[in-house]
Amino acid sequence: MRENLFSSIPYTILTLLVLYVLWTIVPPILNFAFFDAVWSGSDRNACANAEQGGLQPQGWFGGCWAYVGAYFNQFIYGRFPVDEQWRVNIVGILFFGSLIPLLIPKAPFKRENIAFLLGIFPIAALILLTGGHFRFEGFLPGTGFIFAPGASKFWADYIIASLIILALVAMIARGSDRDPGPGMRSTAIVLGVIAVALFVLTIDFGLNHITTDRWGGLLVTMVIAVTGITASLPLGIALALGRRSSMPIVKLFSVIFIEFWRGVPLITVLFMSSVMLPLFLPEGVTFDKLLRALIGVALFSAAYMAEVVRGGLQALPKGQYEAASALGLNWGQSMRMIILPQALKMVIPGIVNTFIGLFKDTTLVLIIGLFDFLGQIQSSFTDPTWATPVTSLSGYFFAAAVYFVFCYAMSRYSMFMERRLDTGHKR
Repeated sequence: MRENLFSSIPYTILTLLVLYVLWTIVPPILNFAFFDAVWSGSDRNACANAEQGGLQPQGWFGGCWAYVGAYFNQFIYGRFPVDEQWRVNIVGILFFGSLIPLLIPKAPFKRENIAFLLGIFPIAALILLTGGHFRFEGFLPGTGFIFAPGASKFWADYIIASLIILALVAMIARGSDRDPGPGMRSTAIVLGVIAVALFVLTIDFGLNHITTDRWGGLLVTMVIAVTGITASLPLGIALALGRRSSMPIVKLFSVIFIEFWRGVPLITVLFMSSVMLPLFLPEGVTFDKLLRALIGVALFSAAYMAEVVRGGLQALPKGQYEAASALGLNWGQSMRMIILPQALKMVIPGIVNTFIGLFKDTTLVLIIGLFDFLGQIQSSFTDPTWATPVTSLSGYFFAAAVYFVFCYAMSRYSMFMERRLDTGHKR
C-alpha cells in the first residue's frame, strides 16, 4: 500500500480523494439496493417505509424490488404468451448450453458445437419462437409455370436461382486455373443445406404462431445482440479483406459500404429500416419489423467490425505475407492459416468492444416500436399500481445490473483469451 497508494504526496492526495468519493457514493447505493429496499409486496403501498420511532416521516427510501418481482416475467419475455414461454426457455437452454462448452478451451467436440450453433440452433430457435410453418412465396417473376398447379412457387424460384449460381460458379472456375469440381461441389452442398433448412421451416410442428410484435424484454435484446454479433464478424472480415483487395471494383464497393454505414447514426439506420425501406419494396412485399431491425443492426455493426479487423491486418509485418507465399500457399490458404488468426488475435479487445457496444445499442430499437429489455422496463412505469418515486430508480438500477453482468462477462472473457493466446516474449 505504501508503494502503490502513498508513495508520494500527489499519490497520497489522489488516494484520499478517491476514498472520499467511494465513501460518498457506495454507502447510499448499498442502502438503496439492499438495506432499505423492499423485497415483497403486491402494490405501491408495500414500498412505503413505515414511520421509524416517530422521528422519520413515512416516505420512500429504498429500492422497490417487489415491483421488479411483479414485472420480472414481462422484463424477460415481453408480451410472449405465458403458456408458451417454455419455448423461449428451451431456446435459452440450447443457446447457453452449447455456447458455454464452446468458450471453454479444454471442452471437447468444438466442431460439433460450432456446427450446432451456426446450423441447427438458428433453425430450431426460429421454429420455437415463431411456431414455424412458414409459407415462402416466389421472388422471381414468371416462374410459377414450372410446377404443377398447387405447388409452391418458391421452390421453382429457388431451383432457378440455384442453377444460376451454379452456372456462375462454373464459369468463374473454368476461367481460372483451378479444377471446377471442388468449387461446384462446395456450392452444391451449401445450396442443398439451404434447401433442407427452408424445407424444415415449412413443416407444421403443431406450435401456435407467435408474431414478433408480441416479443419483448430480454428476449428481444438477446435476439438482436446475438444476431448482430454473429453476422457482423464474418461480414466485417469479408469487408476488411475487400478493402485491402487489389481488385478495384471489390475495393471500391467495400470502401463505399464501410464509409456509408459508419457515417450514418444507428438511429437513422433503424428509422430507414422501419419507415423508409417498405416504401422501396414492390407492392405486396413486406418484411417483419424485427427482421428489418436485425438486418440494419448487422450491417451497421459489420462496418465498424471491418475497420477493427483491417487494423489487425495492417499491423502484421509484411514478412508474414511473404512467408506464406514462400510456403506455396495460395491467397485463401494464407489468409485462413497464417494471416487472419494472427490479425484477429491482435484485435480481440477491439472486437469485444464492438460486441459490447452492439449489445448496449439494442436499446435504440425502442424508437421503432420494439420493446427490448430497457423499453419493457420503461413501459412499466405507467402502471399506477406501482407508481412510486422509486419505481423508475428501481427499474433503471435493475437494468443497469443486467447490462453490467453481460458486458462484464464479455470483457473478462476477452481478457482471458488475450492471456491464453499471448505468444509474446515476457520478461
